[in-house]
Amino acid sequence: MNTPKYKAFLFDMNGTMIDDMDFHTTAWHKIVTQKLNASLSREQVKAEMYGKNSEVLARLFGEDRFTDQEAQELSVEKEKIYQAEYISHLKLLNGLDQFLAKAKEHNIKMAIATAAIMFNIDFVVDNLDIRPYFQALVSADEVDKSKPHPETFLKAAEKLGIDPKDCLVFEDAPKGVEAAQNANMDCLVLTTMHGKEEFSAYTNIIGYVQDYTAPELDRLFAGA
Repeated sequence: MNTPKYKAFLFDMNGTMIDDMDFHTTAWHKIVTQKLNASLSREQVKAEMYGKNSEVLARLFGEDRFTDQEAQELSVEKEKIYQAEYISHLKLLNGLDQFLAKAKEHNIKMAIATAAIMFNIDFVVDNLDIRPYFQALVSADEVDKSKPHPETFLKAAEKLGIDPKDCLVFEDAPKGVEAAQNANMDCLVLTTMHGKEEFSAYTNIIGYVQDYTAPELDRLFAGA
């Protein structure tokens, strides 16, 4: 068996492992318009949906609008709305189950490194029964600075005991690709939410795929 070029795969979660971003948009829009009575369109809310939930609220309403406790309560309420509406649709992107199994066969370490809170990571990995594949889980609860800061990915690499340059990041969002670049990591882009043209500023991208059935992914398991 050839030795793969990468020793670890780091997965963003939302939009990268599961195609759930429309459900997050719906949940945020309900909180913003029905709970907080803001006159914001779905597209306006969607544009600010990156980073920690508290950062989303700060961008939409200002830094001083909510206490930490209020932001935390709104965050959990939003995720409960999301989970209730998404649970019947919850599934991995096409081919990811086989891809995870193949990576495990090749002794490639794996981590989830996401801006989601652990409440949502647990929801996904336990309902899909994929927790055994991952040696590390890094959530928004563990980092001080969200993507595009590299902390999320660097913490995952540290937990796995793998040098950042030997990690490959799987991402669907420009801010996530930028975070990987800032961490000195290559990145493979899932085009679930964004077109290739939105990633033109980044030099660390090794390819684009729509899902994990793409035949070009086989080269990740071959020698460099």
